[in-house]
Amino acid sequence: MIQEQKWWKEAVGYQIYPASFKDSNGDGQGDINGIREKLGYLKDLGIEFIWINPIYQSPFIDNGYDVSDYQDIEKRFGTMEDFDLLLKEAHELGIKVIMDLVINHSSDQHQWFEESKKSKESPYRDYYIWVDGVDGKEPNNWTSIFGGSAWEYSHETGQYYLHVFAKEQPDLNWESEKLKEELFNMIRWWLDKGIDGFRLDAISHVKKDEYSVKATENPFSPFQNVSGIEEHLTDLKHVFEEYDIMTVGEASGVTAEEGPEWVGKDGYFDMIFEFDHIHIWQQEKEGQLDVLKLKHALSAWQTSLDGVGWNALYMENHDVPRAVSVFGDTRP
Repeated sequence: MIQEQKWWKEAVGYQIYPASFKDSNGDGQGDINGIREKLGYLKDLGIEFIWINPIYQSPFIDNGYDVSDYQDIEKRFGTMEDFDLLLKEAHELGIKVIMDLVINHSSDQHQWFEESKKSKESPYRDYYIWVDGVDGKEPNNWTSIFGGSAWEYSHETGQYYLHVFAKEQPDLNWESEKLKEELFNMIRWWLDKGIDGFRLDAISHVKKDEYSVKATENPFSPFQNVSGIEEHLTDLKHVFEEYDIMTVGEASGVTAEEGPEWVGKDGYFDMIFEFDHIHIWQQEKEGQLDVLKLKHALSAWQTSLDGVGWNALYMENHDVPRAVSVFGDTRP
């Protein structure tokens, strides 16, 4: 099968966590202008695109993955003018810029949530997931990925809101067409600015099961790759198709067998970050990696997508120890 040629299929990407990358003003924290200063270095390394971790306005409860304003820059990193210069200078060097997109949840300091929690009649109420308690307790036994109940009580209206991650990260309600339209308009705003695509954070969580469904041996099953997610992801894909961009979905809970649905010819994204090999990281002690298990995990995805879709090839991510700590040891 002949695959259509696309720039991202042979491109080398470089993930930048801005806070620790390069400090340009001596305040002890990396920033956008620090990234600008190192663009020439990245070019010399052979980098063809950079993926920048969240730089949106945020209280930084979860390293910027709790966004309080999707269309403003967190002041510790600089200004929107700084970002516009970064985009321009990167493009002049032939480096494309990929943004992190966090649309499963927002910060509890986002204006939408602050308005949503005020009243059951708020026009923003259905932007989030609000449920009555049961017998004075949480609506069900769902567990947050960060630990504890996935429900948080709000005294303003006497209901609980859902948070798959931290309680300061309320989940957005993708069943609300108004909310989806807000998100899609924001996405178009960034793409119209000229960025080259998105890495989509926690995108396999945007569909939730019925609240009567109890968690299985996988405690996150009620909100991880739930049946019906295809409708939301197809709507999102239609927005992306308006532009010549690259999209990478963080797809926890998606199996190698399901991979073609996500990244095949009619898939939702160009690539996804799968978790089979990364899960092995979390089970191993330092210097004791099961190499055969790692080989099987990687091979399963290569086989599944062969001639069908595109793999995102990576060995580690920001949620696990660096490879040197797993393959070898951390002694000098």
